[in-house]
Amino acid sequence: MDYDKIKEKLEILADAAKYDVSCSSSGGNRKNTNKGLGDSSASGICHTYTEDGRCVSLLKILLTNFCIYDCAYCVTRKSNDIQRAAFTVEEVVDLTINFYRRNYIEGLFLSSGIFKNADYTMERLVRVAKKLRLEHNFNGYIHLKSIPGASDEIMREAGLYADRLSMNLEIPTESGLKLLAPDKNHQDMIKPMRFVKNELIQYKEEKKKFKSTPKFAPAGQSTQVIVGATQENDFQIIQVADHFYNNFNLKRVYYSGYVPVSNDARLPAIGAQVPLVRENRLYQADWLMRFYGFKANEILEKNNPFLDLEVDPKMGWALRNITQFPVIIQNAPLEMILRVPGIGVKSAHKIVHARRFQNLTMEHLKKIGVSINRAKYFISVSNENTHLKFLNALNLKEIILSDMKSKFEKPFDNQLSLLNDTTFLR
Repeated sequence: MDYDKIKEKLEILADAAKYDVSCSSSGGNRKNTNKGLGDSSASGICHTYTEDGRCVSLLKILLTNFCIYDCAYCVTRKSNDIQRAAFTVEEVVDLTINFYRRNYIEGLFLSSGIFKNADYTMERLVRVAKKLRLEHNFNGYIHLKSIPGASDEIMREAGLYADRLSMNLEIPTESGLKLLAPDKNHQDMIKPMRFVKNELIQYKEEKKKFKSTPKFAPAGQSTQVIVGATQENDFQIIQVADHFYNNFNLKRVYYSGYVPVSNDARLPAIGAQVPLVRENRLYQADWLMRFYGFKANEILEKNNPFLDLEVDPKMGWALRNITQFPVIIQNAPLEMILRVPGIGVKSAHKIVHARRFQNLTMEHLKKIGVSINRAKYFISVSNENTHLKFLNALNLKEIILSDMKSKFEKPFDNQLSLLNDTTFLR
C-alpha cells in the first residue's frame, strides 16, 4: 500500500466531507457478537456528545469528490477547479479497520460525489459496508449516504449493512433546487427515502413474527437541508422538516448554514455566511416539534416567517401567547408545563412526579433543574412569585433579555456571552 498516496487522498476527501453535518449515530443497537470489532450500541460518532456526556468520533470521508453534477452550492461541483481524489473500496475498508484498532474512531460515515451514475456510486458504498460486516466482522456504527436515484435493490442491500441511511434534501424547496442544481430532480431524492421508510415498517413487522429477521437500518434515516443558499424563510424550512418527520418517519433533520464557496450570482456573496444563531434557532424549533408537542404552524406563521434571533422559539411562542399563562405548576397538565420557557422534558416529568407529594415552590423547581430566570415570568407556584407582575407588561421581552444578559455577563462577560447563543433549548 502506498501510504503517502493514501494520506493525500485522506486529506482531500476528509476535508470535502466536512460540509455534511447529518452524522449522528443515536439509535444504533447492533451488538458485538462472536468476538467481532466494534459495538454500535455503545456509542455514537461524528465528534458529538452522547446523553451521558461522552465525546465520540468517526472516520468521516467521501469515497470520491469527483461528481457528474454541477450544483452551485457544492464545493465538489464538476466545474470547480479543485484537487480530485477517489478511494477504492478496499482502501476505505482498510482505513476503517486500522483506525478502529488504534482507537481513533468508533464507526464510519461514508458519503460520495456521484460518478458515472447513481447505482454505480451507491453499489460501491454498499460494498464497503458489506466487506466490513462480513469479511471483518465489524459491528461498529456505519452511516451510509443514500445516492439520489439509486435503485430499490441497492437501497435494500444498503439497509442490511448500514446502521443509518441518510438522503440529503440539500435545498429545502423544489424551486430552490432547480435554481441552483438544474440537473437534479427532487423526486430522485424522495424515492429512496420513501423506499427506506416502507422497508423499515416491513422489517419491523416481520421481526414481530420471526426473530431471525435481519436488522434493516436500525438507527433509521435522516436528512440535511442547507439554510441560506436560497431565499427560503424559516417558516418554509420548518414546514419541510415537519412534512418529512410525519410522512417519512425520519429520525433527524439536520440544518447546515450555507458556507459561501462560489462567486455565482445566484448565491450569497463570499463572506455573507448564515449566522450560526439562525442555525441554532432552527435546531431548537426542531426539538419543539420532536419532544415538546409543538406543531409546525404554532412555531411560525406565514406573516411571521423568521425565528426571533434574540430569544429561543419556545420563549417566542410564550410571548405571542401570553393568555396561556401563568401556568399553575401544581395542577397543570404535562403538555402545558412543557410549553413553559425554561422547563425541559426531564424537568417537566420530575415536576409531575414531585407535585404528588408536596406543594412545589420556586426553590423546589430550581433543585429539579428548571431554568428559573426564564420560567419565573410564566408560572404560578405555592409561594409568592413577584415576577408575575411583569406578565402583561408591554416590554416583557426586554425585561427577560435584560435579566438573562445580567446573569450570563457577571463573572466571565466575554466567554459566557458566546455560550448564551448555543445554550440547549429548555
